[in-house]
Amino acid sequence: MYLNILKSKIHRVTVTESCLDYIGSITIDEDLMDAANLIANEKVQIVDNNNGNRFETYVIKGERGSGVICLNGAAAHLVSVGDVVIIMAYTWLEAEEARVFKPAVIFPDTKTNRLI
Repeated sequence: MYLNILKSKIHRVTVTESCLDYIGSITIDEDLMDAANLIANEKVQIVDNNNGNRFETYVIKGERGSGVICLNGAAAHLVSVGDVVIIMAYTWLEAEEARVFKPAVIFPDTKTNRLI
């Protein structure tokens, strides 16, 4: 049996930009991606702590060290610049592996979106 388990979590970062005129996705500072074990084009779930919206999109690499969290395309309608969001990715694991798996969970500075 396979279980869908949390793989990666960026806990509480602030949306710095939104860009409606884009195909779609979320741009994330590459430092945050590395720390949370996320890769470009990976599917993520976004939870907006300010308005309760929950949605899925995929990751695009942002400039390393920039602190960028930018919602692109239609997803830009679901958040506002300044909102605090949680970004999560999941993986499928066999039940035995899932019992011992440790997700990559990071807690950046909410004001700068940089690693503490």
